[in-house]
Amino acid sequence: MASLLVDKRDIEFLLYEQFEMLKLTEKPLFSHLSKSEFDMVLEQGLRFAENELAPVNQDGDRIGAKWDNGKVTVPPSFHRPIKLFAEQGWVSCADDLEAGGQGLPMALFTAVNEMFHAANTALNLYTGLVHGAGKLIELFGTDSQKERYLERLYTYQWSGSMCLTEPGAGSDLAQITTKAVKMPDGRYKISGQKIFITAGDHDLTDNIIHPVLARIEGDPEGIRGISIFIVPKYRLDDKGETGEFNDVVCAGIEHKMGIKGSATCQLSFGDNSDCIGELLGNPGQGIMIMFHMMNEERLNVGVQSLALSSTSYLHALKYARERLQGTDIRQKGQSTKLMPIIGHPDIRRGLLWMKSYIEGIRALNYYTALCIDLRNAEEDEALKKAAGVLVEFLTPVCKAYSSDMAWRICSEAIQVFGGYGYCGDYPVEQFARDTKITSLYEGTNGIQAIDLLHRKMSMDKGRAFAYLISRIEETITEASKDSELVSLAEAVRKAKDTLLGTADHFKSMIGIGKIPEAFTNAVPFLDIMGDTILGWMHLWQVTIAQKKLKSLFSAKGTGTPEEQGALISENAEAAFYSGKIHSARFFINKILPIQEGKAAALRNSDTSPLEIHDLAFGQEHKQ
Repeated sequence: MASLLVDKRDIEFLLYEQFEMLKLTEKPLFSHLSKSEFDMVLEQGLRFAENELAPVNQDGDRIGAKWDNGKVTVPPSFHRPIKLFAEQGWVSCADDLEAGGQGLPMALFTAVNEMFHAANTALNLYTGLVHGAGKLIELFGTDSQKERYLERLYTYQWSGSMCLTEPGAGSDLAQITTKAVKMPDGRYKISGQKIFITAGDHDLTDNIIHPVLARIEGDPEGIRGISIFIVPKYRLDDKGETGEFNDVVCAGIEHKMGIKGSATCQLSFGDNSDCIGELLGNPGQGIMIMFHMMNEERLNVGVQSLALSSTSYLHALKYARERLQGTDIRQKGQSTKLMPIIGHPDIRRGLLWMKSYIEGIRALNYYTALCIDLRNAEEDEALKKAAGVLVEFLTPVCKAYSSDMAWRICSEAIQVFGGYGYCGDYPVEQFARDTKITSLYEGTNGIQAIDLLHRKMSMDKGRAFAYLISRIEETITEASKDSELVSLAEAVRKAKDTLLGTADHFKSMIGIGKIPEAFTNAVPFLDIMGDTILGWMHLWQVTIAQKKLKSLFSAKGTGTPEEQGALISENAEAAFYSGKIHSARFFINKILPIQEGKAAALRNSDTSPLEIHDLAFGQEHKQ
């Protein structure tokens, strides 16, 4: 039976056929691995997602996390899968062997992470945050800190969080007011409040380790004066075990639109002047250190978005195949036989629209994960650097484009169900509610767009963007060798040229100081970037799929269109490659051309968003 979480065959296509992940095993870093082990990880991950995580997903939504008198509890059914998650080693499976991990490629873990988020994203947030906290200690902690914290975080004996946001600061981290006062023994008294803290409190573990941004007393205002501290909920005793309460109190949890099983907490540190933290790294390094975790989480959000849109689509596809309604429009008035709604043209358009976006977004996120592996594994310094700059460049696109499109995909999935999709009888309405947060947390998508336009485009003097363009051009050249793909290659070439022209336009604007004018168009520019990258991914995929399908036709001796159609209807591999070709055709021919209109709008010099008076937006009128 096909999974309702992810398309495992498409995952295998990306990992083994498009991105050739097995080549990683030729590198010393991954030489201990093989395809059989990769296959086993994918199989075990999907089985765990389907058998343990998915069955309790509805409990997360309908029971939710609860707060009572300073204590937070998760749905009782969450405890077993979390325990198994820890026992099976999923938290640190992509970390170095020396750090207690299994040394798996990030690309492989990204596939498993998609399965986990598709099955139960609220539950998966608890385990994702603990990894990020552990990674900071692995990278920046002292030997003593690693010894005391790292193993227990990576095995989920203890949980972790990420404490940045404050009531008065929001995304502007320079305004942080949480204070750290140095004690005679070198530790610090911490005092302040943090809000929107995912997994900030719960009853899954007996301790929670909080990385907390704070300003050491006397340090300068702004970003340069911010440091980061390890603040456990319970202090460690002399043996390194959970000891005295550390004056970290959950003042309440948010009542949210979605991800209700995930406790989003308001935390108070040091209300009784008894919260003690220890410095991580050096004073003033807080933002630099925390951004390692934030960038990891931004990529995680891209995968979360992909996962929720994937499972929404697969549920809609199943429903469309089963739901009988209406008659064949081609036999209007001649037949009263009801047909599955997948036969109706508009439903088919909506399904292929979703399929093409999901397959493109999956490729974008997996490719970025592969670049992380290449950055870590390449021995050639030039190749290592190239992979690294692509990771940095693509991170805001993965986060923002994936989440923006996931919201639209979930909406389209509801549309396939009609009125039933709006009701709790089917899970797609929950998927939509769970998805919306992805465009908001870990930096809103507007912030991601500004980061792309103002920082990433100029990164390494523009070489990162130029390298991305060179990769796109390589794929266009390869696809153009097949006469049947020339038109698709030219369409992607046109999109690439449009992106370049738009980028030059913004570069000129910023160069003459028109930064506000440029920033009003940052989100549409990121949208154009995402469209172009997905066009590239689809062209890359169709180049492979076309060859594979032709090979199958040849091996089966099918020469006529009728024979080929018959093979597609009965052979799963032929059907898969045919589906890839149609996804690529639809995206490149029907969706990608819209990019040109978006670009034309951005080049228009209208500055009405900056010129409109605040009162002219409406509602408040003066006599």
